[in-house]
Amino acid sequence: MRHIFIASALIIGLGFPTSGRATMYEIDSAHTSAQFGIRHLMVSTVRGDFRKVTGTVNLNEQDVTKSTIDATIDVSSINTGIEKRDEHLRGPDFFDVAQHPTMTFKSKEIEKLGEGKLKVTGDLTLHGTTKEVVLDFEGNLTPVKDPMGKTRIGGMATTKINRKDFGLGWNRALETGGVVVGDETTITIDTELTQTQAAAAVPASTASERMQKATDKAVDKAMDKATDQAMDSVLGK
Repeated sequence: MRHIFIASALIIGLGFPTSGRATMYEIDSAHTSAQFGIRHLMVSTVRGDFRKVTGTVNLNEQDVTKSTIDATIDVSSINTGIEKRDEHLRGPDFFDVAQHPTMTFKSKEIEKLGEGKLKVTGDLTLHGTTKEVVLDFEGNLTPVKDPMGKTRIGGMATTKINRKDFGLGWNRALETGGVVVGDETTITIDTELTQTQAAAAVPASTASERMQKATDKAVDKAMDKATDQAMDSVLGK
């Protein structure tokens, strides 16, 4: 009978996960930029970028859809190549960096579309407003070693947003029709990330110990129950 109890306990023990791998990566700000493009005067596209991007990616190596992304952009780092225009963009008419110094992105769902291709859904908080956006990511999630021995991954993410959805509504009408600034903004993020924490996995010995404890507990409980039933039978209960 004890063999039956042990077999049942082993089945219970097998229900515990024995391992899981997740590696923490940090955005390398020196090799990352968040670029944007927006129509100007209805005839051309003004492009610029944000130079200060930080954050982390917790990469699940066994199931990338269980990974998480958390990024922050310093809005004051905006650069379009013309300082006067950048100062206007930093002011109350647009980003108002005095009140809203950063924008953030936090992933909520990741879908794998193919080798190196992901659809990342998350919350973008900009100018005090949070909206769900979807990033199309393409890159290399297979770690590589740089000449300094650091482990890196990287890629490019793209999306489009309507600036008015985030309260960035400043504009001026043109005499010929149309407006000075378009509403749709194209965003491209090129990023490299550096491993900061090795993949964590439950050691085999720990899993074995956990299974043994579960087995012993289940066996003891089953034996106690069987003993009680036997005593009840003897006593005629």
